[in-house]
Amino acid sequence: MKHGFDNDKYLKIQSEQIKKRIAQFGDKLYMEFGGKLFDDNHAARVLPGFHPDSKLRMLMQLADCAEIVQVISALDIEKNKMRGDLGITYDEDVLRLRSEFENVGLYVGGVVITHFNGQSSAATYRARLERLGIKVYYHYTIEGYPNDVALIDSDEGFGKNDYVETSRPLVVVTAPGPGSGKMAVCLSQLYQEHKRGIKAGYAKFETFPVWNLPLKHPVKIAYEAATADLNDVNMIDPFHLEAYGKIAVNYNRDIEIFPVLNAIFEGIYGENPYKSPTDMGVNMVGFCMSDEDVCCNAARDEIIRRYYNALGTLAESGTNEDEVNKIKLIMQQAKLTTAYRRTTVAARERKELSGQASSAIELQDGTIITANTSPLLGPSAALILNATKHLAGIDHSVKLIPEEMIEPIQRTKVSFLHGKNPRLHTDEVLVALSMMSVKDENCRLALEQLSKLDGCQVHSTVMLSEVDRKIFRKLGVGLTCDPVKKS
Repeated sequence: MKHGFDNDKYLKIQSEQIKKRIAQFGDKLYMEFGGKLFDDNHAARVLPGFHPDSKLRMLMQLADCAEIVQVISALDIEKNKMRGDLGITYDEDVLRLRSEFENVGLYVGGVVITHFNGQSSAATYRARLERLGIKVYYHYTIEGYPNDVALIDSDEGFGKNDYVETSRPLVVVTAPGPGSGKMAVCLSQLYQEHKRGIKAGYAKFETFPVWNLPLKHPVKIAYEAATADLNDVNMIDPFHLEAYGKIAVNYNRDIEIFPVLNAIFEGIYGENPYKSPTDMGVNMVGFCMSDEDVCCNAARDEIIRRYYNALGTLAESGTNEDEVNKIKLIMQQAKLTTAYRRTTVAARERKELSGQASSAIELQDGTIITANTSPLLGPSAALILNATKHLAGIDHSVKLIPEEMIEPIQRTKVSFLHGKNPRLHTDEVLVALSMMSVKDENCRLALEQLSKLDGCQVHSTVMLSEVDRKIFRKLGVGLTCDPVKKS
């Protein structure tokens, strides 16, 4: 995979920037972490070379002076809100992330349950965490937030919230999703610290939008596509332009809330240390792109991937037509069609020739490999076999898994497991291939090629099962599907 991002440079200058910001405020810095701290796969896709855990690695360089406070909204607990990429609820994700943080040596303080208004599900969750020895705090719904500054900056506003006990100069405030109340937790702590005579500051760390890239840069547009469900829009920061005469790009939510934040800061300290929402950020991503063309191409792929994801959701649930329409508009602005994605074109051409559901993969060297449904294999399973054979230099005519081995598996699926589709999925093919590799050299060679699929792109002319999607995800493959259900 071609890299367009210098990850080592990023780790160095990002940690240095955070240290500077801590020093600016003296005793303590509350830093709101937007996006995913541990597994930022969006950043990895649009900035090839960026590691999904780069932000975590960067924090590990600050481990001696940092602690993590996790935030979850009582509203999200009540709704059993899910992480779409992992298929787990937000409350379970808090525990997952806590373990991941602690496993790499980061100190995790407590959990703040925000938007609390007596919800029984939140109280039950608090009791569960406390049984595990985790400190839990409530932050309450403030009537008129964020506009009633007089109430917010009072003992009946921020002063009503539980004070979160922290012990280190850098407090990283993170949450499993948007709208959690991370910013309010930071601001509440500033109020509480000020009352206790402790000087504390606030900073915001979000990978996107990248403030020092042009407004219509593909990486910027890819962020809009990724947040189409939130209606995020990239905008020139008018406060930054007025203060410095320089163009910086932020997004609508931060720009809209800045006058309120300004008033809250003035209410706590008498002045605001920041002249613009861009000033609040510490993001150095824009200084670490080593090959802009590579990043631009990856961003265009990501826009199309988001479009297909939205189409798939619409086909399954019929609930997100607005999101689909917004991404369509984004694609028009970026002068993109689905034909930009080479695998889409190849898979559809294969379908026209075969009359069957088909798939295509673009390998690291640009080679396109295709496959279609057969009586024995689904299009994804066949594609993986075709791709690994090509990479291993095995003739396409060679059958890696004999029919007499596939048929018993099919019989079990239909006769005993009551499945409707007898064709093998990708996981079943890989297990069979693994068993054959003990005695068959070709199978062994094919298996050894799987790592080379990392970063490759796949398109399917039908929507794949969750099993197939998970296998592609674990292989590091970027997948898109036409919004067509399997017959």
